[in-house]
Amino acid sequence: MISHFFSIVPIAMTRGVFLLWTLLVPLHAWAEDDVAFSIRATSPLGSVWAWTLGGLMGLVMLLLAVYTARHYLFSLNRLFGRQRHPYASIVSADWPRVTIFVAAHNEEDVIQDCLENLMLVDYPVDRMVVVPVNDRSSDGTRAIIDSVIARFPGRIVPFHRVDGKPGKAAALKDATERIDTDFIIVFDADYMPSRGLIRRLMAPFFDPEIGAVMGRVVPHNVGANLLTRLLDLERAGGYQVDQQARMNLGLVPQYGGTVGGIRISALEAVGGWHDDVLAEDTDLTYRLLLGGWRTVYHNRAECYEEVPQSWAVRMRQIKRWSKGHNQAMVRHAGALLRNRTLTLTEKLDGFLLLGVYMMSPILLMGWVLSVLMYFTVSFQLLAPALLMIAFMAHSALGNFAAFFEIATAVHLDRSRQRVRLLAFSFLGFIVSAVAIARSVLEQLLLDRLSGSKFHWDKTVRYRRAEAPLNPAVPGTLP
Repeated sequence: MISHFFSIVPIAMTRGVFLLWTLLVPLHAWAEDDVAFSIRATSPLGSVWAWTLGGLMGLVMLLLAVYTARHYLFSLNRLFGRQRHPYASIVSADWPRVTIFVAAHNEEDVIQDCLENLMLVDYPVDRMVVVPVNDRSSDGTRAIIDSVIARFPGRIVPFHRVDGKPGKAAALKDATERIDTDFIIVFDADYMPSRGLIRRLMAPFFDPEIGAVMGRVVPHNVGANLLTRLLDLERAGGYQVDQQARMNLGLVPQYGGTVGGIRISALEAVGGWHDDVLAEDTDLTYRLLLGGWRTVYHNRAECYEEVPQSWAVRMRQIKRWSKGHNQAMVRHAGALLRNRTLTLTEKLDGFLLLGVYMMSPILLMGWVLSVLMYFTVSFQLLAPALLMIAFMAHSALGNFAAFFEIATAVHLDRSRQRVRLLAFSFLGFIVSAVAIARSVLEQLLLDRLSGSKFHWDKTVRYRRAEAPLNPAVPGTLP
């Protein structure tokens, strides 16, 4: 999942409203009182109300400014900084044995493509085994898996899970107990790996300090509609800029739950899979970090996914990611800040990464505070000229933070025509902000009051498997 990207929220509306208010009201007061250098906050509801709203709004502004600076740093690093691809040069080696899990629950529409593409990767056949983890599927997933096995005997060993605790983490936990390799790579069933992907994901594991590796996810159904095109821009910004910048700067790359590899000894050292979490990838990222293991992002290890083609499906997906990520925040934020082995920059980046899904409700709170302050509070600041400068700086830099990061990714991808959709990204950010805010409210209020457990909303698939691959013709695709 791409949770690190959702801190790029439409900050312009929050800060724009507030800065306009702070510009106009003090100017009015200054003109009337002819006092330019005092600091006062007054309100018909009392000074406590005025200063409380002002303090909260200042905190919102500070948080938004921190995330704005953070993403400018990532973008500028990708454009002008030193790029680190320390394992990209490993193309030939004595490759270790690896088990490739393909997590599947009712995936009859896509599982065939994934398995057949894995049969075409250039990793040594005798060093890899593909294990479809068929978790209690009630459709034709099992029959399709078995049909692919019949065409590639000895290369696929299915794990048909018919009972047990539901959820991806629980299924992976059971499947991991049955393997005998030192490494695993995890794919979701709708992902289609590139030919050299397995080698690229395995190369960093020659470094004994590496606990997990993450590749880059690229949408393959980009041309379906406006939403898929916007998600393509979002993915480009999240992986091409955010993840690679973290790798360059020695910060905290995130294991994303799919298109990623894990060292079994590292997994066991941090307690294995936790089956009581909704975002097992974020949970594992921080347990590895706190356990002294490093996670590597490999920008050249590309895999192709199917992104949602419906706004309703997209909103459900975002809500699920948000709940899982915030659960990880509650579990790991304290331990992260108390850890004495991590550097200050790792702690700061790790903490900001944990907080990205809280920025949407903070954004909405800023909108409400802006309205309340406009109608109930009168501020008089140091000098109106300073407000004008601040407003101009915000308009020139702050508003553009989200677009600058996406534009950076488009430039690096050398696909400049996509930049024409940049303005429409604001629509995607608004939808994401509303969905995330709703999930946070549900998590804080409804889920706690009702005692309900997390519910996994499966993402709808749009692709259908085509004609079977002919194993006698190398390199053919379905």
